[in-house]
Amino acid sequence: MELFIYLFAALFSVLNPIGTVPIFVGLTQNDSQPERNRLSLWTAINVFIILVVSFLVGQYVLTFFGISIDSLRIAGGIVIVSSGFSLLSGKFNKKRGINKKIENDAQKRNDIALTPLAIPMLAGPGSMSLLIAFYNQHKSTNEILISMAAILAISATIFVILRSAHYLAKALGASGIVAISRIVGFIVIAIGIQYIVGALVNIIKANF
Repeated sequence: MELFIYLFAALFSVLNPIGTVPIFVGLTQNDSQPERNRLSLWTAINVFIILVVSFLVGQYVLTFFGISIDSLRIAGGIVIVSSGFSLLSGKFNKKRGINKKIENDAQKRNDIALTPLAIPMLAGPGSMSLLIAFYNQHKSTNEILISMAAILAISATIFVILRSAHYLAKALGASGIVAISRIVGFIVIAIGIQYIVGALVNIIKANF
């Protein structure tokens, strides 16, 4: 249970589905409720697939390219910290590749569940590197099953949040969403720094 809660909390902080609410509202403001529900479901499914592939296959990709897990932790930590600062400064959308041009283009397409919602808005480099590093430390069958359950749970949470996005936007207001995003941003920065520090400690121990 501790492993499940830790991974779920880490993914929730890095993915920040609450911060996606205003983007989803903006992109689906002219859609019907059934269409919004469909987009919410497929966004969650796409995120689940991306995270599972990153978790199970990412380690082998690193091996193929000769990248050490500590190098990944440092790179991923930097990306995660950058995302955290984006949340704190209110520039999260721009950092995730959601600018006005892309948003306008997305509104003209029939389906936005994969891009830009699943990628890069939710499942970005930070969450992928987090899962690859996590798999390196938790390889037993039981730990993998628990991790998969956490990924499924975060995907289900994303579905619920996006399906309720228009209600949440009205209830929380712009200031409420910003406040929550900045609190989450602080947690995200701490997670990223922890990954960098842990990697540096491992490198120092291995060489001295």
